[in-house]
Amino acid sequence: MNKPTNKAISKFVSEAQERAFWESRDPKHDSAEYLDWSRARKVTLPNLKPTTKTISLRLPQHLLDSIKTAANARDVPYQSLIKVWLQEKLHSH
Repeated sequence: MNKPTNKAISKFVSEAQERAFWESRDPKHDSAEYLDWSRARKVTLPNLKPTTKTISLRLPQHLLDSIKTAANARDVPYQSLIKVWLQEKLHSH
């Protein structure tokens, strides 16, 4: 593994500018030139919320009503129940 060359990380005007710098394919922007990754440690970020994306899902009315009834019986929002069921189904395969 390459040792960092002790390059100073540039000061960026905006997060967009920094993102563009690190995402560029320029070999001078390889993080190994700035950081000694052999000293990296794993960390846990317990308060980090996963990014969500809004989707449109068309369901028959009777199916949506059944989901809402099941969610109401569990005292959870129906969208949350759908996410739990989807996650469970993914992990069962």
